[in-house]
Amino acid sequence: MADGREPRLRLLRSANVGPVTYAQLIARFGTAEAALDALPMLAARGGGRAPQIADAGAVRREIAAVERLGARYLFLDDLAYPPLLAELDNAPPALILRGNMALLERPSVAMVGARNASAAACRFARQLAIGLVEQGVTVVSGLARGIDTAAHQGALAGGTVGVIASGIDIVFPPENAELQERVARQGLLVTEQPPGTEPLARFFPARNRIIAGLSLGTVVVEAAPRSGSLITARIAAEAGREVMAVPGSPLDPRAQGCNLLIREGAILVQSADDIWEQVRPIDSRVVRSPGDRFGAAPPEDASDADRRRVTGLLGPVPVGVDELIRQSGCAPAVVQTVLLELELAGRLDRHAGARVSLR
Repeated sequence: MADGREPRLRLLRSANVGPVTYAQLIARFGTAEAALDALPMLAARGGGRAPQIADAGAVRREIAAVERLGARYLFLDDLAYPPLLAELDNAPPALILRGNMALLERPSVAMVGARNASAAACRFARQLAIGLVEQGVTVVSGLARGIDTAAHQGALAGGTVGVIASGIDIVFPPENAELQERVARQGLLVTEQPPGTEPLARFFPARNRIIAGLSLGTVVVEAAPRSGSLITARIAAEAGREVMAVPGSPLDPRAQGCNLLIREGAILVQSADDIWEQVRPIDSRVVRSPGDRFGAAPPEDASDADRRRVTGLLGPVPVGVDELIRQSGCAPAVVQTVLLELELAGRLDRHAGARVSLR
C-alpha cells in the first residue's frame, strides 16, 4: 500500500517484535521495509532462528477489517500521535482508533479503580468525571466494570477515551456493549490489538500503560493493594505523571490500595477541582512538536566479545538495562543492539521498568 501502513504493520506483527524492538529497528534501518529485510540476520546474531515475518495478505486483511469497522490507524511517527504517550519507552507503534480523535488534543486525566467498586465510589467517580469534562479535560479509562464504567458514564457528554485490551470489534465485559458503542460514537475508542483479538490477561497491563501514557495524571478511586489500578498508577509515576487517589475507610479492603498510594505520596483527591489544580499548568509535552520519536541514537553494531559480555550478565531474573550498561562497560547503543538481537532470536523477555531477562 502506498501509504506505508502495510510494511509497518508487517514489522509490528512479526514474531518477537515488540514496541521497544520496533522503535529500535526503525531508528537503525530508517524504514520498515529495510528492517524486515534485516530480521533474519539480526536473529542469527542473537543465536536463534529467523523470526516468522507477518504474512502480507494477513496484514492487508487486517487493514481492510479496520476500515470496514469505521476505525483508523495512528502510527508512532504520525504528527497526530499523542506526544505524552510517545514519551513512554514502550509506546505502542500503532494504535487503532474509532471516534473523535480531537479528544487526544485536550488535557487528559486517567480514572481507574476497582471492578467490584462500592456504589458510593461509583457515584463519586461519575461526579469527578462530570467535573473534569466541565473544565475541558478528557477522561481516560479502560471500559471495565465498576469505576471505569462510572467514569465513562460521567464523561460521555463532554469527552471520554476508552482504552480496551481487545480488538476494536470485541466487547468486554459483555454488559458494557452499549457503553462501548457510545464511547466510540460520542468519544474515542482506542486499542493496539488487531480486530478479532480476544481480551487475554496478558493484554491488560499493556492496555494500562496506554491509559496512563495518554494522561497528565492518574486518579485511583477504590483499589485493592494488588490490582491493575495500582499497576496503572505505577506506570504513571514512572513516566513522571501525577498520581492521585481518593481516600477510603481503612475497614474497606477496596480502599486499601488508595490509602497506600496516599501514604506513599500520591495526591489526596476530594473533588474535581483538586485534580484540575494538579494538571492545569501547561505541560510542554502536550503542545510541542513530535520530533524524532524513534530516538536520536540508533543501535550500533556489536562485536562477538560485546555479545558474550552482555549475554553473560543476563539470566532468568530481570535486570535493569542501565545495570547491564554499567557492568558490561559497553556503550549504551551496543548493549541495546545485543538485546535487540536476543529478542528477535526469541531468547529475551522485556519487563516493566526497563528490565530484561533471558528465557
